[in-house]
Amino acid sequence: MSRKRIVVIGAGPGGLANAMLLGNTDADVTVIERQPVPGGRSAAIQQDGFRFDTGPTFFLYPRVLSEIFSASGHNLDREIDLIRLDPQYEVRFETGERVKATGDIPRMMAQIAAFAPEDAKNLPAFLAENRVKLEAFRPILERPFSSYGALLDPKVIAALRHLAPTRSVDKDLGRFFKDPRTRLAFSFQSKYLGMSPFRCPSLFTILSFLEYEHGVYHPRGGCAAVMDRMTALASEAGGRFRFGEDVTKLRFEGRRVVGVETAQGYYPADAVVINADFARAMQRLVPNELRRRWTDAKLDKKRYSCSTYMLYLGIEGKVDNLEHHTIFLADDYRRNIAEIEARTALTEAPSFYVQNACVTDPGMALTGHSTLYVLVPVPHNDPGIMWDATLRAAYRARVLKRLETIGIRDIEHRIRFEKTMTPRDWQDGHQIYNGATFNLAHSLDQMLMFRPKNRFDELDGVYLVGGGTHPGSGLPVIFESARITTRLMQADLDLQTNRSWREHVDAPVFDETLEGAAQ
Repeated sequence: MSRKRIVVIGAGPGGLANAMLLGNTDADVTVIERQPVPGGRSAAIQQDGFRFDTGPTFFLYPRVLSEIFSASGHNLDREIDLIRLDPQYEVRFETGERVKATGDIPRMMAQIAAFAPEDAKNLPAFLAENRVKLEAFRPILERPFSSYGALLDPKVIAALRHLAPTRSVDKDLGRFFKDPRTRLAFSFQSKYLGMSPFRCPSLFTILSFLEYEHGVYHPRGGCAAVMDRMTALASEAGGRFRFGEDVTKLRFEGRRVVGVETAQGYYPADAVVINADFARAMQRLVPNELRRRWTDAKLDKKRYSCSTYMLYLGIEGKVDNLEHHTIFLADDYRRNIAEIEARTALTEAPSFYVQNACVTDPGMALTGHSTLYVLVPVPHNDPGIMWDATLRAAYRARVLKRLETIGIRDIEHRIRFEKTMTPRDWQDGHQIYNGATFNLAHSLDQMLMFRPKNRFDELDGVYLVGGGTHPGSGLPVIFESARITTRLMQADLDLQTNRSWREHVDAPVFDETLEGAAQ
């Protein structure tokens, strides 16, 4: 019997994890990536001796990635140097308070007690509740939701009692923390999903819990170094990579995919995995008439995350008194968020995030130099905000001025490398729908079976991985999407698993089986 031919579109985190896992089967795997390097939004920007991550700059909850490496015959700790940060990051409030977030809970409580003594006492209770919540929801995050019937699974029913559908993250945190500053310190993480803590479902209080329970990690060389290593391991397992090759369309016979077309050629396929931005990929690659639930008109009506304005700065000299990660929260954070959601104007005094990676990893820059990665949440593309040259220059000046609030002053003359990214660049350069960098919003009506399914039910032989499918955005759940999708493919395509390497791996072995995977 001939090997099943699988084409993976996109070498982002989900596509790479899928390729690694498929490398442990008898599938014939080809990964096609339009960029010249792997990683997608997690690729490296490397020039003039400076190295930046394009998007994500840290790792949470490495258990999922560790199990993917184990399932592929490798040990994550041997392959990647993951540095656990302490402090994880510093939160700075515009009102002057600072919190050096740490997994050392007594130290963390002491810092909160400096401005909110009662809140500090409630931190252990918050962590305990979310420890239970995470364990309850793990079965939901680790399985496909192919139909409404999946909700009847006893584990799913048990988990749903921990879900408060009428409460936002901020409102849920209000049961433990009365001071708005404390709530912000434990809710800004909803921005990892591109959402407001005042709208994000209460389930996602687990994001801050993950940081304190399992740590925040910096991979040496940045997150892109992980993508590079995953590419190498998938190649060693037999996967073929085609970089700098843009997929132009999928070829169908009826509703079944039979191949992938690029400007350079045609790849016949028994199955196709889409790791590209979901909404944009549907528009570009799949004829509108083949889609019912996800037509162009319906995609336009869905809710999407915010976008980001990015500054990547290579700086001569060091940047003193700045932690590896700094989150600056504006005085009127709620208004800040509301202006982003309204998508009518750019806020005058934005919140922002800065990575000063060289304090941990000097190899990210030339000797004696530093890298500053600056992220400002902004609305996704809207006709009311035109990112022309005038706006780009004005907003750059605004952001540099804003950096002075955390002591980054007079750096203009020290800039040796600079790159900016606007929502327009995310849309046009990275093919992201409306420049919404965190994909479809994670509202309750766009989660579980309401999100595009891992086995894409609109078409035969098409599968999804990445932030646009279940379970959602963020590196840990994107990796989880790859595990879910690979299991489904193994069942659907009758892929055979090679287990001969297992005796040589002294790491936990991921169990590829999943009850009901073929449902």
